[in-house]
Parts: sequence; C-alpha cells; structure tokens
Amino acid sequence: MDINYITISDLNRYIKAKFDVDGNLNNVYLKGEISNFKHHTRGHFYFTLKDESSRIAAVMFNFNASKVNFEPEDGMKVLVSGRISVYEATGSYQIYVNTMDVDGIGNLYLEYEKLKKKLATEGLFDQNHKKPIPRFPKTIGIITAPTGAAIRDILSTIKRRYPIAKTILFPALVQGTGSKESIVKQLKKAQEYDLDVIICGRGGGSIEDLWSFNEEIVARAIYESKIPVISAVGHEIDFTIADFVADLRAPTPTGAAEMAVPNLTDLNNYLNQLKIRITKAIENNLNEKESHLKTLTTKQILKNPLSIYEIKEQKLDNLLDRLNLYINNKLREDTLKYQRIIDNILFKEPKKLLERKEYQFNILLKTITILNPMKLLESGYSVVKSKDTIVTSIAKINKDDLLKITLKDGVINAKVVSKEGNHGQE
Repeated sequence: MDINYITISDLNRYIKAKFDVDGNLNNVYLKGEISNFKHHTRGHFYFTLKDESSRIAAVMFNFNASKVNFEPEDGMKVLVSGRISVYEATGSYQIYVNTMDVDGIGNLYLEYEKLKKKLATEGLFDQNHKKPIPRFPKTIGIITAPTGAAIRDILSTIKRRYPIAKTILFPALVQGTGSKESIVKQLKKAQEYDLDVIICGRGGGSIEDLWSFNEEIVARAIYESKIPVISAVGHEIDFTIADFVADLRAPTPTGAAEMAVPNLTDLNNYLNQLKIRITKAIENNLNEKESHLKTLTTKQILKNPLSIYEIKEQKLDNLLDRLNLYINNKLREDTLKYQRIIDNILFKEPKKLLERKEYQFNILLKTITILNPMKLLESGYSVVKSKDTIVTSIAKINKDDLLKITLKDGVINAKVVSKEGNHGQE
C-alpha cells in the first residue's frame, strides 16, 4: 500500500481553505478582554482576545484599525466583528477583526472621559471658580431622592452635629429617565431660596445608576449655581463629573453633611478653650500692671513730687551760674585783649590811639552790661517761665497755666487768670 505524504504547508493550506468557505466563520461577533496588545509601527493591531477560560489570537489591519476612535489597551473589554481564518505559517487560527467597540460600561467610560476633558478645557473645574463653603450655615438645601438612605444619612448627621441649622429638601429623580432634567430643575429652583449651601447627590450604585451626575446639563447647572454646592454622589471610590465641577466634593452623603455644618460639641469645646485663654490673658495682664504699679510706688519721685520742682530749680540756678561765669570770663578775656592792643598802640601814638580805644572799650563795656541777664533783672525786668520754658508770647500760655516769674531777688509762682494782647483781652 502506497502512503501519500503531504507537507505541513499543504495541510495548513487545506485547513485554511475549509475555514474560508465556512459561512459561519466569515462573519463572527465576539466579546472579550484584550491582552498582549501591540500597536505596530505600520498601524496594525495585534492582540489576544480572551474570556474566563479561552483565548484567540486577533489581528486588525491598519485600514480597519484607523477607524477605531479610541486607543485599545490591555484589560479593556471590547466587542469585535470579523472572520476566522488560519495563519498558514504557524497553522494557528485567528480572528481578522473588521470593527471594534468598547463593551458596555466601557462606552460609558469613554463618554465620561470625553466630557471630563471638554469641561476641564472650558475651565469648569478651575479652583479659582470654587466658592467657599460657609462655616456656620443657617439654611441648607438638599437635592436628592425624598426616600432612601442618602436623605436619611444627611438629615440625621446635620441634626446630630448642628441642630440649629434649617434644611430644605428639593426632591429629585436621581437615576433613570428624566433624572438629569429633574436634578437641573431643582438646582435652578434652589437659587430662588435664601440658602447658604446646597448638598446635591445620592447613595451608591452602579455606574449606570450614577450616570445622571455625569450628564453635561447637570454639570453646567452646578457650575452656574450662585450658591455653593457640595457634591455627594455614591461611595468614596466613585467620582462623577458633578464631583469635579462642584465647589466641594464629599465621598459620601454623610460626608457631605459633615462638611456642610460644624460640630456643635466641638464649637462649645473651642469656645470654652477660648474663654480659658482669654481669662488667663487678662489675669496675666492684670498681674503685670499690678507689678508695674508697685514698682512705680517705690520710686522716690512719687513719694516726694516736689522733688521734681526742686531739681528743675537747681538746674536753672546751675545754668544761670554757668552763664554768669561765661560772661565774666568773656569780659575778662576781652578786657585783657584790648589792654594788650592799647599798650601796643601807646608806643606808636599814645594819645590818639588811647582815646579811640578807650571810647571803643566803653561802648563794649556798656553792651556787655546791657546783655547781662542779672543787670536786666536789677533794672526791673523779669523772666517768665511756663513748664520750664521761657514765655516769649502770650500765645504760648493759656488760662489757669502756672507761671514762674524770676526777679532779681527771688521767684514768684503765679497762675494765669486772664491774658490781654495788643488788641484787647483774649
């Protein structure tokens, strides 16, 4: 019996032909997760498509890959269509992908990222637009479903932490058809009330349940709100577009209530601490002033106030003595100076020069005598002082001022009863 051996290439070619003529394999729709993704420099996609228990090689040539509006990556769940054939070189079958879309939630994620990027570019997330949350709100608006855990958590938290705050519920649909319109309507309605802050959100759920808070009209309504908005959507791990555009993001509805109001117990404790600190500060200040007062009372000048006057009197006497001494010394120096001049001149023109210098000397002597304060006092003049300052004009004294009048033989202490200028009594 003759055995007809064939080559591996012939076998793979035969199997490929069987695949290619099978109508069920020419138009296949698969869903799975991408792994081992490679974007070739020529534009082709090479990857493995897998589910929980199986996998298949996949290739998407550049003329189809260029039509994909997202960047595939490992772990992404996708929906693909194409044909099943055999790659002869390896004898392995694979899917030649014609179209690719993100599977289910993945599409929502793409919409989310697209809107997030758009609004961020427009500046809706900018920090400089964020309004501050009032520290002590009087009235709080709450936009959420009227039933459910969210509203109960918010109300119970506010009542526990800050029972003096007033709350107003603006009931809204928070999921399903018409929910985004309902949220926007209540946001606009809330603007008509005298609210200090708005809490807008709902409890946890799937991405589809939370999707109303990823809608553009909701984001813009929050951005346009004149009242500060705290977003409270889902659980701590959930982030929605509303979280980014709101003035403050809370991880949960309970967290939003905690951010909206202070803790009254903490406030009371803080006030008590302030009271203690203020009392202590007052006591320290009083002790400091008392110590300062005791120091002042021990000073000699306060025990004998007249000593101030005595010191000033003594100082004045010293100044007058110094003045007289200066005048006398100056007179003596000038007398000696002129005497030397006269003596020198007498040798040249004794009589004429003597007469002239004698005349000059007499004039100088009279001038010095006139300028001598003691001579002025002896002539009937006096020196009037107010607060140790010589009075040169009545404009520098006022009624009831105390004056010290120095005469040639003593001092008079006087009080101003009235004063009269050149133009009459003032």
